[in-house]
Amino acid sequence: MTPPHPADVICQQFFILFMTRAYPLEKVRDIGIIAHIDAGKTTVSERVLFYTGVSHKIGEVHEGAAVMDWMEQERERGITITAAATTCFWIPTYHKGNKEFEHRINLIDTPGHVDFTVEVERSLRVLDGGVVVFDGVAGVEPQSETVWHQADKYNVPRICFINKLDRVGARWEKDIASIRERLNPKAVPIQIPVGEEEKFEGVIDLITEKFITFSGAHGEIFDIKEIPDTEKERAKKYREEMIDIIASESGDDAMMEKYLAGEALAVADIKAVIRRLTIAGTINPILCGTALKNKGVQLMLDAVIDYLPSPLDRGAVKGIDPNTEQEIMRSPNDAEPFSALAFKIATDPFVGSLAFFRIYSGTLTKGSYVYNSTKGEKERISRILRLHANQREEVDQIFAGEIAAAVGLKNTTTGDTLCDEDKPIILERITFPEPVISIRIEPKTKVDQEKMGLALRRLGEEDPTFRIRVDQETAETIISGMGELHLEIIVDRMFREFGVSANVGTPQVAYRETIRKMAEAEGKYIKQSGGRGQYGHVRLRVEPRERGAGFEFESELKGGVVPQEYIPAVEKGVKEALDKGVVAGYPIKDVKVIIYDGSYHEVDSSEAAFKIAGSMAFQECVRRADPVILEPVMKVVAITPPQFMGDVTGDLNSKRGKIEGIDDRGNIKVITAKVPLAKMFGYSTQIRSMTEGRASFSMEFSHYDEVPKNIAEDIISGKIK
Repeated sequence: MTPPHPADVICQQFFILFMTRAYPLEKVRDIGIIAHIDAGKTTVSERVLFYTGVSHKIGEVHEGAAVMDWMEQERERGITITAAATTCFWIPTYHKGNKEFEHRINLIDTPGHVDFTVEVERSLRVLDGGVVVFDGVAGVEPQSETVWHQADKYNVPRICFINKLDRVGARWEKDIASIRERLNPKAVPIQIPVGEEEKFEGVIDLITEKFITFSGAHGEIFDIKEIPDTEKERAKKYREEMIDIIASESGDDAMMEKYLAGEALAVADIKAVIRRLTIAGTINPILCGTALKNKGVQLMLDAVIDYLPSPLDRGAVKGIDPNTEQEIMRSPNDAEPFSALAFKIATDPFVGSLAFFRIYSGTLTKGSYVYNSTKGEKERISRILRLHANQREEVDQIFAGEIAAAVGLKNTTTGDTLCDEDKPIILERITFPEPVISIRIEPKTKVDQEKMGLALRRLGEEDPTFRIRVDQETAETIISGMGELHLEIIVDRMFREFGVSANVGTPQVAYRETIRKMAEAEGKYIKQSGGRGQYGHVRLRVEPRERGAGFEFESELKGGVVPQEYIPAVEKGVKEALDKGVVAGYPIKDVKVIIYDGSYHEVDSSEAAFKIAGSMAFQECVRRADPVILEPVMKVVAITPPQFMGDVTGDLNSKRGKIEGIDDRGNIKVITAKVPLAKMFGYSTQIRSMTEGRASFSMEFSHYDEVPKNIAEDIISGKIK
């Protein structure tokens, strides 16, 4: 790559000097909207776009017109598939349109379906805060818990928004109880609803002690009134509970003394404490409303500004110096060396490959060069785009704390760090779950065959949970993903976006193999062919690891019995052997491999010979280590009317399922079970047919478990694929 001309560098630096950010860092919020499927995330996002002036018309999910659900498949199905990013601006309602208090909000609307959990995972990695949306009828649902724990993993502060309080069966107090029981016992309502179901009128703000109602065509007019006499006792009870929690958690002796003395606390002081405790992850403020009926969303935006952190509040980000392996920090400051994390790659029909990234420090200018420290390569930033769903605004420069997309990055993939070449850093990578389901796919024509390779490669670059491999025995292409819907969308996108027609096989379970005990074996590869021969000899020991712990390689060699330069070759041979197990040919997982002895030849030894020896020794070790087949087990939550409960539980038991709990949610039953994925194909049709179409279910990956002996025999013999 040709380095930039010195004159260009000087011009670029001069240009940066005179560029200024439009919004100071303390007035920036990088947030995501996360929730279980059908809790109303995208409807909330559409209201946010409308109230912030980004959209002049509200797009409804049920009409297939949501701005944030811009893919054809999203609009047809009424679900979110890909995380959509947008930038909007908000002046808190209590500042009555004063531009001095305007904030920039970079918003990501994430999917709720478990098959697209990768979109939530990588979005949370780069966000500073989150709004978790709950269905006012259902409360905490399975995917609500999943995304909550994902947010815990990345220490993302959250506020809660209980949505759909206008629906029949909405029970706000039960929702609060479920949040406290299953997510955080210190979740704190800062608003309470007045009325439920069709009688939902508005909300009482417990901090300001005011009653707020919404009117106008889209709820844009809101009236602040005194609390009605009929609600004063209830409001007082919940306000005391709120003050009690925040005062006791605050560590502020002055506030506690005031509270215990019965003195009035200033609104600004209460808000400051709630903000501090929310950012620390101690409490989660709970708000309420109904996005579809345009009630409560503006107050939720106020809470985003008041309680969720700016990049400054989140502080410096940790990374590793690739040259020294030492931990280093980057502060959210435009003057610091540039560092950013690429969290998503997307194929755009107009501009090609888009790399979404979050800047943690420094600034980025169009036309400049950045260093991909993960890959060790330089990349040129040809264009920078600020995204609004599938619309884009081209900008010349962006600053620390912002989220944008770059055009023209050739070697950057999800999780790569982009930085200043003179001050390199590698930020923490994003970890993704393994696929659990596979299908065979073949192109219909020769033309399709050529296009299919390109389509699969592009889709694989976009989605780290989508895998492609070729079966060496049958030469068939096998694609793997997180669920039936995930692969269905992939195949649909191949047809629509890349024009590939393909025949698709039936779904297959992504079985794995592992070992149950320790074993040792040796691998010796000796070959003489007249000239220089080949010699590699190793002794390996394998040990089982905990489920989900993955692969580990360790050397216990002493005295140079095998030269150090051959150890990586042995590890490479072992890793290649992991792909094909000895029981039924499935990949091996959760094993530790130790090389503890071996020998070499001064002339004939080579990396290739030790690689083969390592592979041979590992396979023999596994044969001696009591290998078993593992299958993915899913957490299934079935929701059914009481009269069908026996049929549903009996059916789940017949699928080798284990019922873990049966709960009541209003007048319906919620059944939680662990069921092998192999038994869950086509279950949506089955559960509907046995319950007159009145039951529903959700499913997410739980863990891998051993396959029963009789089932394993069928898998080995090929009866089950």
